[in-house]
Order: sequence, then structure tokens, then C-alpha cells
Amino acid sequence: MRASGPFRSPAQARQALLRRLADEEGTIRKDWGGRLPVALIFPNRYPLAMANLGFQTLYGLLNAEADVVCERFTWEGPDFPALSLESQRPLGDFPFWAFSVPFELDGFHVLDLIRRSDLPLLASERDDSAPILLAGGVALSANPAPLAPFLDAIAVGEAEPLLGELLEVLRAGLSRQETLAALSRIPGLYVPTHSTGRPVVRRWAADLSFATTSVVLTPESEFGDVFLIEIARGCGFGCRFCLAGHLTRPPRYRSLETLRPQIASGLARRKRLGLVGAAVSDHPELEEIARAIRAQGGGFTLASVRADQVTPALLEGLRAGGTRTLTLAPEVGSARLAAAIGKGLGAEEVLRAVEMARAAGLRRLKLYFMLGLPGETEEDVRAIAGLVREVRRRMPEGTITLSVAPFVPKPHTPFQWSAMAPAEVLRERLRLLRQEVRPFRVALEEESIPWSRVQGVLARGDERLAGALAALERPTPAGWRRALASLGLTEEDYLRERSREEPFPWDNLVSGPNRTFLWQEWERARRGQPPLPCPALEGCRRCGVCG
Repeated sequence: MRASGPFRSPAQARQALLRRLADEEGTIRKDWGGRLPVALIFPNRYPLAMANLGFQTLYGLLNAEADVVCERFTWEGPDFPALSLESQRPLGDFPFWAFSVPFELDGFHVLDLIRRSDLPLLASERDDSAPILLAGGVALSANPAPLAPFLDAIAVGEAEPLLGELLEVLRAGLSRQETLAALSRIPGLYVPTHSTGRPVVRRWAADLSFATTSVVLTPESEFGDVFLIEIARGCGFGCRFCLAGHLTRPPRYRSLETLRPQIASGLARRKRLGLVGAAVSDHPELEEIARAIRAQGGGFTLASVRADQVTPALLEGLRAGGTRTLTLAPEVGSARLAAAIGKGLGAEEVLRAVEMARAAGLRRLKLYFMLGLPGETEEDVRAIAGLVREVRRRMPEGTITLSVAPFVPKPHTPFQWSAMAPAEVLRERLRLLRQEVRPFRVALEEESIPWSRVQGVLARGDERLAGALAALERPTPAGWRRALASLGLTEEDYLRERSREEPFPWDNLVSGPNRTFLWQEWERARRGQPPLPCPALEGCRRCGVCG
């Protein structure tokens, strides 16, 4: 947003939103007459919202319905009024709210928006005059429990298969209680007041013949000069720490022929395409897709590439399209820990990819690593530095950036039973890494340890956390710990290791690989054995591993 600073006046906020709209391409404006108004809410800043393909997809799908008018809201800070982008209307004008929540920490912003709209925070305290609050996104598909008391219905899985059924209920003009009862009968929707004791089965699209692309383009997006196209969903590699690799199974790919119209449409609006997916570089036709884009005079970019799938042709396509940075995610430096986490990559693949990048003229590298993984020792941290040293030897000039994050155990993964490393251990490991890589002229991007621990609590939290969430109007890690203490809780209650028999708050969700399979993978991780591959790598056969 061009203007900056607090916007305590609604008039100031409206002017700022109008300036933002003037920079957009593809904004959908509809008359409200006779239409069902839906507020589509991304509980974080606008640049992140417009870089989120799930949020953009919902905007397009909802507005494709002739009798629906969908307007966007983003969270711009506690002092910015909650007004829609399209018509600058307040949230209170919308009878239906739909939150898209990809990250656990955005739960604080969800509550802030509810609070500032003068609604009771708890769904159980709202009457028939209150809007229906719906939500979805990866964070809630994994574990809706901490936010469940504040929401009326939560979508588990992908939106496309259930959206039509959901809209049928919203169109029916039922009372609040009748609406919730009807929503609870839709597979894939969790209605906290009506779904108790009933399994909620994740919905996912088996056929990706439909398009999933950018709808609105803006220079203010995180990817302002790129048109986004989803080319794949799901991942079959089974990295044991990875939520996306388990929650989005089975792997599915859009064929080149399906993608050709999307490529042409995207290149008519931008010179570069952003190819999106949980494991983009695993697409069996990726090089053919790259050639098709280049044949039309366009370029492309990828969020990251598996080191063992980097090829000279792929790098040439990235370079020709204006990309100057190769992003890899080794995660660890030692072969022992790589086997334990199921990454399936060694230093050799990483170094070979670096050599190819240098030969292709790419002079910027970004490498993702984690600290605090189960079984990690100080020698594993030194192994990261050793790998970085070898990377620098192969790329003596240019920029190398290390993005370092604490490991956070996530639901539906083999590491859901694991403890999160104590803060003092993480601080010491980070200090050691800084010291070890200092000679190699690299930049470090460090995720906050205190906020990562808050994320860890929310990721595996239960409904008791609702009280702590409600108590924090201006959240800080220290304030969060005080709010937990007021309820007789600590961060360690949620960050500790779990036993095999201990129930999880997400046990009511049939979502991703089943508990037996995940425990087998946890045991294999302890023995340093590679992960069992997804049986659906050649197409889903409903093998029984996933829900």
C-alpha cells in the first residue's frame, strides 16, 4: 500500500484501499442486488494474500457464481479498519465470512478481526443476527481445534469438491441453527457444535482438469511480476517433517495439454509464470512445460527445486525467464539426519545442482535448513556448515543465503509424536551455526525461536488454547506464555514428546496417511531407514493408507 502508518480513520483507510485497487488487474466488482454476499478473508497482509493461490482461487470460484458477490478482506494491522477491497464495506455487512488460514500464527489475526467487528468471540454466544463464520486452509485442515470455538464450520481439505454443496446450504435462507446442522452433513466440513464424535473426512479433487491460476494481478504482491499457475498437487516423497507432503496426498499432475490454455492466458498478462505445487520439480512433464512457455516467448519461476531434479535444461529455462536465484532445500547437512527425516538427498545431489547453476549463469543461491530436528546433535549442525563450505567452493562468487528455521512438529506427519527442541538448545545450535558459516560469506535469514514455539503450540494444540487466544489482543511470545499460565498451561504441555497411545486433538479428522502408517514411519525414522513411498506415485488406487 502506498500510504503507510496507522489508519485510525475509516476515510483514510478507504482512500488507501482505492489506491490499491487502482493498481490491480482482474478485480471483480459486482452489484449486490439479489446476490449472496460473502466476505473472503486472508488474515494477514495484502501482499501475502495476493501471492496465495488458494485465496485467489476461492475469489474466482465464488464470483463465478452468478448469484454470489465475493469481496476480499486482508488484515493490515490492529489499527486498520476491516473494510472490503472492492466496495470498502465493513465486515458486518456480510452474512457469510470465509477465512483462508494457511499459517497457525494467523489465528491471532482471525480473532482480532472478529473482535473488532463487535461480534462475540465464541461462536456459541452468537445469535441468529450474527454472520456464519466459515474457514479453511492448510493450518485448519491439519488441526482446527485451537480456533474451533470461534468458528461455525471448518473445511478440511480442498475447496473445489465441497464448494457447490456449501453454497446450496447458504442459499437456502435457513436459521443459524438449521444452517449449521445442514453444513454438518456435508462431507469434509467440520461443524464444532454438531460434529462431535463423528469423523470428518478430508475432501480432495481427484481430477485436476480445471484451471487454478491467478485471478487478480498487482505489483504489490509478493510475486508482483508473475502470473501463478498450479501445475500439481500433493507430493509422494514422504519427508517425515513435511505437513504438505502428507496432508495433500495423493500426488496429482496437470498435463501439458491441460496447461496450454493457462500458459497462453498467463503470458498475455505477464511475461513470467510462477509454476506452483507441493513438489513442482517432480512433475513428469516439467521440461516440456518449460519448453512450451519459452516457445511462446515467456519465462517461468519455481518456488524451489529438489536438488536431484535440477537439470541444465530446467536451469536454462529459469535463467532465460529472468530468474537469477536457485532455491534448494537440503534441510540438513549430514547423511545420517537426511535418512532419518526421509529427505532422500545427499550432499552430492546438492553440490551437483550448484555446479549446474553456476554453469547456467545463476549467481544467487538460497538454501533452506532446519535446526532442532529429532536426533540432531552438534555434529549435524557442523555438517550444515561443511555443506555450505563445499557450496561456496563451487560458487566462489555470488550470493549465498541460508534460511534457517526451528523444526516444528506438525500433525499428520510421522514427527507428530516428536518433541520440539527447547529454546535454549535452539539458541545454542543457531549460535554454533553462525560461528561455523562465518568464513564462507553467506547471509543468514533466521526464523524467530520464540514465535516458532508459539507456532508449535498452536500446531498441536487443543481447544483449551481458545482461552489463551482470546486473552491476547496484542500478541507477543511473552504475553502468550502469560496467557497460557493463567489457564494453568505451559508451552511444554504441547511441545513435549507424545506416547503412541496418546490421543491427538485432530484424531476426528480422516486426513492424509493413517495413524498406523505414520507410526511405522516414526519407528523407521528412529532406525534411520528411508520412508515408504506413496503408493499413489503412478495414480491413486485408494490403497487405504490415506483417508
